[in-house]
Amino acid sequence: MAAKITGTFTIENNTFKFSAIAFGRIGGHNIGAKISNATQKSLKKLGYDYNEVIDTLQKNLVSGNITLPEGLNKESFADS
Repeated sequence: MAAKITGTFTIENNTFKFSAIAFGRIGGHNIGAKISNATQKSLKKLGYDYNEVIDTLQKNLVSGNITLPEGLNKESFADS
């Protein structure tokens, strides 16, 4: 099973867009997140390593450490 995810994350009051593909297989769930070149440059200006930001983003997505839009809950799209 695979799902496309689009969303935003915030660092130092700056909000950035991302896209990701989430999938579950033998060995557990996995997520591959991507950010634009413009976001990479903005993160670098703020002093962040964008690869570390992506790693943290992916870990948060896999662990369910997310905020969903109003009216949407995890049970409506996630395996229980």
